[in-house]
Amino acid sequence: MTDVQSPSPVAPKPSSRLWTAGASGGIAILILVALAINDPAHARELLMGAALVGFTTWLVNRTAPTATTAGGEAMVDLPDADRRTDGLLEAVFEAIDDPILVISGGEADDIAGRRVVLANRAARDLLRIQREGALLVSVMRDPAVLEAVDETLFGGLSRATDYAAAGVQSRHWRALTRPLPAAAGSSLAVLVLRDETDVRRMELMRVDFLANASHELRTPLASLSGFIETLKGHARDDPKARDRFLDIMAAQADRMTRLVGDLLSLSRIELNEHIPPAGRVDLARAASDVVDALSVLSQERGVAIAIEDGAAPAAITGDRDEIVQVVQNLIDNGIKYSSAGQVIEVTVRRDVSLETAMSAWIEGANRLPLLTPDRQAGARYVAVTVRDHGPGMAREHLPRLTERFYRVEGQKSGERSGTGLGLAIVKHIVNRHRGGLSVESLPGQGAAFTAYFPVAPERV
Repeated sequence: MTDVQSPSPVAPKPSSRLWTAGASGGIAILILVALAINDPAHARELLMGAALVGFTTWLVNRTAPTATTAGGEAMVDLPDADRRTDGLLEAVFEAIDDPILVISGGEADDIAGRRVVLANRAARDLLRIQREGALLVSVMRDPAVLEAVDETLFGGLSRATDYAAAGVQSRHWRALTRPLPAAAGSSLAVLVLRDETDVRRMELMRVDFLANASHELRTPLASLSGFIETLKGHARDDPKARDRFLDIMAAQADRMTRLVGDLLSLSRIELNEHIPPAGRVDLARAASDVVDALSVLSQERGVAIAIEDGAAPAAITGDRDEIVQVVQNLIDNGIKYSSAGQVIEVTVRRDVSLETAMSAWIEGANRLPLLTPDRQAGARYVAVTVRDHGPGMAREHLPRLTERFYRVEGQKSGERSGTGLGLAIVKHIVNRHRGGLSVESLPGQGAAFTAYFPVAPERV
């Protein structure tokens, strides 16, 4: 007995059903985009959850091979509305800020078979890859992330792991993997990288600030408490002792104020260190302004400042306030360790190569790069060098100069002692500007600090 089936009115073609599902996914994505305006965190979770049901239909179709007729010609049966949906989904996928990669699995035991089938603009910019076809192991070398991708591809499991990007500017990511419907016999997974750098830096800033503040403020606070007790006791009726103790207390209070200010400044710089500045600064003009501002302090110490900055502008990409802070900290450091009658030399060099910027300044001196930028072919820099003729330093001290609160033993820094954070601030500002920092010194011959920054592109 033969089964008889009633004919359906009009059976939709497979491609039409697929693109109808794709349109549903497009609607879901547009809803997510709207949600992201008011609740970005919730929208992200939805994207990794229910919305992927519709969205992945488009991804599967995007990554699947095109069907062909018996004559080898491609079958294209897409109504205009579906083509518009395809373009809309493509635009949304490209516009998402989180890096997203679609990965195909191949064979489970073939590591080289993991390939990036699709990547949005954020992923291509971050990992420096082409849009599709790259080997996963060539763009992502973190073992934990690769293991999570394998568990998703061949185990159907959703995973979340931490990923720290390599480079001078550290970045922290949360890697989320989710399985996708298989296409053309190959398992698929989506990998989303969520930037958690700001969250990590905020937490680290809080911990560091509390630790440093509690440690460095303990001594001056104890000193103030001791003097207050003395003034309340036997020194109450001794005008000479009272005035001396009050002067000491004022100096301690001033140091605490500068210490808290430097700690807050350093914390803010570290928080935004991974975000490059976008302004335009004339380094020569900034250095000249700093020299003028510090002229009063240098005259009080009997120290002269000679600047060689040339007449032409020295434009760099940067934040002017931070660039001024770099030059000011370096010159102020030179003033502290210079004796009366000595000269601090400030030199600005324009359009130099990385090798020239890092070249020796003091003949026969110990030399060490404290910060080296990521090398880029043909990169040009503007360098500022501050040279003093103070006591200098032995080689073993150079690697620790940018550590917080590090001081070279046996050296005096004048009546107005620093907070021990000046060079640490310099290093983090230079790092944010994608520049470099080096030091040269020789006992009895002084020291030279060189900070260099990438040349700003020509204005269009």
